Amino acid sequence: MSASQRALILGIGNLLWADEGFGVRAVEEFHRQYETPDNVTLMDGGTQGIYLVQHVRDADILIVFDAVDYGLPPGTMKLVEGDEVPKFLGAKKISLHQTGFQEVLAMAEMMGEPPAHLLLIGVQPVELEDFGGSLRPETWARVAPAIEAALDYLARFGITATRRTTPLAQDSTIACPIMNTEKYEGERPSEEVACRSGDERLIRDENWKAPSDFDGEMEALLAQYHAGSG
Repeated sequence: MSASQRALILGIGNLLWADEGFGVRAVEEFHRQYETPDNVTLMDGGTQGIYLVQHVRDADILIVFDAVDYGLPPGTMKLVEGDEVPKFLGAKKISLHQTGFQEVLAMAEMMGEPPAHLLLIGVQPVELEDFGGSLRPETWARVAPAIEAALDYLARFGITATRRTTPLAQDSTIACPIMNTEKYEGERPSEEVACRSGDERLIRDENWKAPSDFDGEMEALLAQYHAGSG
């Protein structure tokens, strides 16, 4: 592999919804534990969606960490490569960021600059409906194997990441300063103190009802938006 070829290791997801944060925590931990060559970029993609398209277009090799609903037992890790990746991101969406990332891959393809090599390292979530919650133990346990899978994939192209003698401190990684694992876990209110299923003001309001089909309503709104801006 030529040193001019670029690799992007991307973690996507929402840290505020329990196992939805798997991808972000995985890429943070990768950066904390390993040094990479100059042609490798590690990035917390969060829920940025189409704002990631230029980064994806610039990559020859793309590795994505994400929480994915494969329909498998909770905590199961599954690797998907190449053209199959968009299918798995869209088959059973667990959040709007997956729709957004499907669009990122489609836009890169339309522009004629898709990554030549693509790997999705996904984990079946255990719990999502826990606002402000942490990764569940089964999901945390998949972070190390996910990193190993990424290292193996990079090795196919002659890219070697070097384990740091001492892992980086939490506040020295690519993690958001106010959301790094240590701060998030140490300063988060307990479930008894802070409502973790939504806004109590709404939950206790008898006039408020949860959407019967949230995904359907969001897709309808997006379709309406695209139709109006077309």
